[in-house]
Amino acid sequence: MANNDILGLKIQTPTVLLSQMPRQMQAKVMAKLEYLNPACSHYYRVAAAVVRDAEERRLIHPGMTLVDWTYGNSGIALAMAAASRGYKVLLAAPDKISREKQDVLRAIGAELVITPSDALPGEARSCMNVAESLVRNLPNAFFAGMYDHPMNVEVHREATGPEIFEQTDGTVTHVFVPMSSAAMVSGVGRALKALNPAIRVIGVEPLGSVFKGLLEKGEPGVPAYSELEEIGAQKVPACWDPSQIDEVVQVSDEDALNCGRELLRTEAVFAGSASGAVMFAALSAAATLGSDATVVALLSDFGGYSLSKMYRDEWMKSRRLYRRQKSPLEQLTAEDILRLKAHRDLIVAYPENTLAEVFEMMKQNDVSQLPIVSYNAPIGSISENRILSILIENDEAMNSKVLGFMEPPFPVCQPDAAISELSEKLQQNASGVLISMLDGNLQLLTKSDLIDALTHK
Repeated sequence: MANNDILGLKIQTPTVLLSQMPRQMQAKVMAKLEYLNPACSHYYRVAAAVVRDAEERRLIHPGMTLVDWTYGNSGIALAMAAASRGYKVLLAAPDKISREKQDVLRAIGAELVITPSDALPGEARSCMNVAESLVRNLPNAFFAGMYDHPMNVEVHREATGPEIFEQTDGTVTHVFVPMSSAAMVSGVGRALKALNPAIRVIGVEPLGSVFKGLLEKGEPGVPAYSELEEIGAQKVPACWDPSQIDEVVQVSDEDALNCGRELLRTEAVFAGSASGAVMFAALSAAATLGSDATVVALLSDFGGYSLSKMYRDEWMKSRRLYRRQKSPLEQLTAEDILRLKAHRDLIVAYPENTLAEVFEMMKQNDVSQLPIVSYNAPIGSISENRILSILIENDEAMNSKVLGFMEPPFPVCQPDAAISELSEKLQQNASGVLISMLDGNLQLLTKSDLIDALTHK
């Protein structure tokens, strides 16, 4: 059945399992794509609820002007909701919002008053104060106040939180949420903790935002400028509810923006700077968790609104935030190379083996060298060349324990070691590199394995 207008759409945004960025991790990492809402952000849910609430209370009627302040996404959502119901929209926005957001807002029909981004809350020139001044001086106007509106929390308690629980089949253990008004994290937290109090709810903000200080010390941190949009706050919002939040994580602009860019290149998830911050925090935590963890990152903003900023190399370089993308070869890891090899269990020798036993293992398995391990830890190695030199000096040594004739152990790397690190180890007079797998087992890579990988054999 068709909806009467876009305001009536019941949207359940998808949650997807990421495969590339967390491939070395035991925990499952999932992304809830809130930017797939009609207004390309989670604010669609809020704007629809705020407009319906005002209509039901007869506070607005067609022909009126809805006034608010915005960092872009909330304004786009409000403008779309207003356009479908016959309202005008007037918005105050800081000059740091992207050109794309400004273009979209004007295309929908919203009027914009641009304010300086460095204005702090309370200053007359801040977008918040400018919006409040506009509504006082404009006849037939209504202040939407989406930022501090109670419906801002309720829509996430009623919809977003339960969706996460349902879409993960109740397995979610950690959820990472961007913090601006703190409404989303408060609403999602209330919903999830009612379903399972053990779920950890983590808010994410940029450096220089107020929430970490509020949660840990009861006082807001010192406000500072950030290039990130749609995330962070410089004053304590009305929706702040620390009882629903277990932790607040701060992410630098550089980490957030580059993580967002990598998210698009490796997972085809086209999200904005706030989502980059959330994903960076989620991946950092997931790297420390076990296979029983399911981490969900709420990605709230659309990357298409950031093409002129975070997805433009020149803009990133001008702010010294750019990180060069690794080439496909540079991205090869030990685990990738092991996948290209025909799988076989690693043959190892033990300190109590004799040289004769070790040499027999080499012949049977067609190898010229073996690691020597004790309690699954490498303590040395032995090669055919070494055995030959021993026999030349003492032809009765074959019945001696290999422990007394060991060569240095092979260097050990992790599965995510880059091919450059592996190559460096192999060029330091090592004939092989041991890879310590997540299951506790060891695998061996040699120079020929790296050559095969580089030549795609």
